[in-house]
Amino acid sequence: MKKSIYTALLCLLSLGLAAQETIYPAPAHQGVIALTGGTIHIGNGSIIERGTVLIRNSRIEAVGPNVSVPSGAKVIPVAGKQVYPGLIAASSNLGLTEIASVRATSDFGELGAYNPSVKAIMAYNAESKVIPTLRSNGVLLAQVTPRGGVFSGTSSVVQLDAWNWQDAAYKMNNGIHLNFPALVNRPGPFGGGGLQGRGGSSQEDALKAALNRVEEIRSFLREAKAYSKSGGPVNLKYEAVKGLFDKSQKLFVHCDLTKEILMALDFKKEFDLDLVIEGGTDSWMVADILREHQVPVILSEPHNLPSMADDAVDQPYKTAYLLHKAGVPFTIAIDGFWQQRNLPFQAGTLAAYGLSKEEALSAITLQAARILGIDRQTGSLEAGKDANIVVSDGDILDMKSSKVTHAFIQGRQINLDNKHNQLFEKYKYRYNLK
Repeated sequence: MKKSIYTALLCLLSLGLAAQETIYPAPAHQGVIALTGGTIHIGNGSIIERGTVLIRNSRIEAVGPNVSVPSGAKVIPVAGKQVYPGLIAASSNLGLTEIASVRATSDFGELGAYNPSVKAIMAYNAESKVIPTLRSNGVLLAQVTPRGGVFSGTSSVVQLDAWNWQDAAYKMNNGIHLNFPALVNRPGPFGGGGLQGRGGSSQEDALKAALNRVEEIRSFLREAKAYSKSGGPVNLKYEAVKGLFDKSQKLFVHCDLTKEILMALDFKKEFDLDLVIEGGTDSWMVADILREHQVPVILSEPHNLPSMADDAVDQPYKTAYLLHKAGVPFTIAIDGFWQQRNLPFQAGTLAAYGLSKEEALSAITLQAARILGIDRQTGSLEAGKDANIVVSDGDILDMKSSKVTHAFIQGRQINLDNKHNQLFEKYKYRYNLK
């Protein structure tokens, strides 16, 4: 009897130990890894059948069908598998929120309207339980973005296998985020609207208030530009946006309407800014103008309702194709944090509405990297770039067939376990499922 009790206690103890945290960042990689025999999706539209990707330390050394593998290299056969660049999630509050309904775990917005000096990276939680669920779907980098106010603050790009925010930082302070005032009441097919008056005031008053806010923004930028040239007493808000005027930072303008987009373009012309439209619901209507001014778009997620009652029901699904057809660079963004794991599948939807599979893949790899200013380091499988690589048994854009088997961030093979898998295994054991 005692022996049986002792055995049972040991089993419970081992189960408890197995449930402990074992997901931690991989150490820096030294040496050579060869991924051989897979179908390689470069990220720029090209595909190499039965090719090899050679990784030396943190970077890609060679990619092609006839790459010689040096002696001593660690060879990982991936024949029959698909090899992709790591996917990039633009404009997320990943790591800034852990439980949406618990205010204490949300750190993505500051009080006040003008907060360009707020740096989202400082609040990034590299130990978030959500992050591993993204990696297991192929998302290896993300833009961490503040929300709220007029100038929300400064975003940064992070890699998703780190001990802390300092380790995670991939491109610090890449852009300033501006929430453009809503200029028109925009009811959707189920009611609601974007332009609201204060205390029941008329829409005309609300529009006037919105236009006044636009002029406030213009005045702020004029003062900030003068400050960047002549200096003066230290002003943290003006210091934060200095990079806009030497183009070391981009201005991400969150807006949807054609009027708002055109007014944002006025800012670009007046201040000579590196502009990105984010949201861009109506961007397809002014695609030729966006192409002319070389302004890319971070589109709101395609799995959405049309914004106007008389829009085509599938307009959010085909907007990406219309931008691509017009020659406007774009990527897509999913609002939220845990939702980022669905990024490849939402990109897959674009392939059902006009884009090819490789064009849809490029939107969340190379195009995303270009828009975020990291295309020299990542976004495609090319020699000299960081070895941010995903290997899948099936099509990574297809929810049914995608199964990520290997992932590398800067050459480090990362742990693909996550809380979801652990709970699955726990309750499979609990109910004796096979």
